[in-house]
Amino acid sequence: MFDPDYELFLSIIEAGTISAAARARGLTTAAVSKCLARLEQRLSARLVNRTTRRLALTPAGQDLYETLLPLRSSLAAVEERISGRHELIRGDLRLTAPTSFGRMHLAPCLARFTEAYPDIELTIDLSDSFVDLLTSPYDAAIRIAVDVGSGLIGHRLMGSRRVLCASPAYLARMGQPESLADLERHVLLAAEGQLPWQIEGPEGQIAFHGRSAVKTNSSEVARELATGGCGIALRSLWDVAELLDCGKLVQVLPHYEGARQAAIYLVHAPTPHISANIRALLAHLREQFGDIEDMEYKAESTLSA
Repeated sequence: MFDPDYELFLSIIEAGTISAAARARGLTTAAVSKCLARLEQRLSARLVNRTTRRLALTPAGQDLYETLLPLRSSLAAVEERISGRHELIRGDLRLTAPTSFGRMHLAPCLARFTEAYPDIELTIDLSDSFVDLLTSPYDAAIRIAVDVGSGLIGHRLMGSRRVLCASPAYLARMGQPESLADLERHVLLAAEGQLPWQIEGPEGQIAFHGRSAVKTNSSEVARELATGGCGIALRSLWDVAELLDCGKLVQVLPHYEGARQAAIYLVHAPTPHISANIRALLAHLREQFGDIEDMEYKAESTLSA
């Protein structure tokens, strides 16, 4: 049996926060914190740096996480092989995802998945609205958020660094903002539900309230409006890295970014055992999205130069 303290440690990292892991396991936050502290005492090493809003792995914690993941997978495979409990990967798999991320990054990486699992009947619906997974027919969702939502289980796929940006033409016309207060005289662009912006900077994290000059339910429309010179938007690097690299967009107020605890998750309703279909999809996405992490790092290096 996999060590329960190790399993809980993995759950904390995959959920993103202690409180999210506690909800997923039906435990109290205090109980999960106590188990984590017990593991750290047992190993004589600090595994996680904690703040009220996010967790960050220490070098020891990163080492343990990367060591435990293949061990857990190997142990699960051995148990299934010996006990004969091999669950077939087949049947319906209904997935919903944000429009821009789904079109740019999810759909292109699914060819190998459908080839590897031809018996899966895959349905993908794109929407910038958060679908209620507890009442809808969807099996899972790609969700970009700080918190995946109450009562749901989230598996972190990658970070989602966000920057303020605008086109050179807009900045030439309206001027470069020098402070967050200057944004009040600028045109803001955001899809429904994206404002207020959660922004981190020298003063810490703040909520910047504003009104989008154009009402839209599409995050892609907000990006295209910014690229076309209509205003300033807060966009994820996976969405605008190439536009920043080629100069069609320029970073605005580089000392301020979107809340850093935002991440991209594969989310599903709570269940005693994750289905074989979702497990297969999760493993595939974690393998594929490493390229996007590399792209974010490239854009970060360019912007900070």
